[in-house]
Amino acid sequence: MPKTPQDLPPMNALRTFSVAGRRLNFRAAAEELGVTQGAVAQQIKLLEGHIGLSLFTRLPRGVALTPDGSAYYAEIQRAFMIMHEATEQIREGGKFLTISVTPTFATKLLIPNLQSLNSALPGIEIRTIATVAVTDFDRDQVDIVIRETRPPFPANQEAKLLFNQDLILVGGPNVIKGLTLPLAPELIRTLPLLHDSYTHWNAYFRTDAKLPGPRFNQISLALDAASAGQGLAIVSRSFVQSELTDGRLIEVGPAGYEPDAGYYLIRKKRWHMPRSIDAFWYWCLDTFTAR
Repeated sequence: MPKTPQDLPPMNALRTFSVAGRRLNFRAAAEELGVTQGAVAQQIKLLEGHIGLSLFTRLPRGVALTPDGSAYYAEIQRAFMIMHEATEQIREGGKFLTISVTPTFATKLLIPNLQSLNSALPGIEIRTIATVAVTDFDRDQVDIVIRETRPPFPANQEAKLLFNQDLILVGGPNVIKGLTLPLAPELIRTLPLLHDSYTHWNAYFRTDAKLPGPRFNQISLALDAASAGQGLAIVSRSFVQSELTDGRLIEVGPAGYEPDAGYYLIRKKRWHMPRSIDAFWYWCLDTFTAR
């Protein structure tokens, strides 16, 4: 006999169970749901009565899921995720994609490739958030993130390495005019040094001392200053390939070390991946991998 909606437990009880199963504390679940602890206990009792199984074991502090409760929790979470994703897709019609990238990645790599991106995702409006802040996919309503980071990644996330960083020293043609490349560290120390939010120059000179030169909070600003002939900067080769090709920047030499973080493409694992997210994901892998 076909199942009907009446065979299902009340949605409010399922939602309460989902939160209580995640928090493993009825008081914490009540605070999150904005109800009393007694109301949480009542909804859990209603759900247990409906399915005829005990879902929680009461502990001196908090609760624990029973084996049946743990299995049921996993399935309920999967069901809620499917409903959430279905709602997102029908609400926006799959026409929007929100990505979060670092400011330098946005200006040096993403923006120059917008024409290719638009061709790969016709009819999709790309919403770009440029930030280095840690992203909460659900809270920030972000679909894909590109960050300078390293493994391991949370179990609910999928990550692919776009490229490791090949750090090099660069400067404008007028800064190194008449000098023989590659420049020795002793000579580099006499030239204007451009700093960003990293301590690359300290690592290069192997010193903890404060080094002279203007400081910028973004790599892209230090690179703009280098292109304007204001000094030397240390940067990943991937961000300056076009400037090196057209001569706006000159490679002075290697940084002599590799950072332990690369640039990763990250997305939340989903039971049903929206086509727009998949399209952007594979476009990034084709466009930026192993630069």
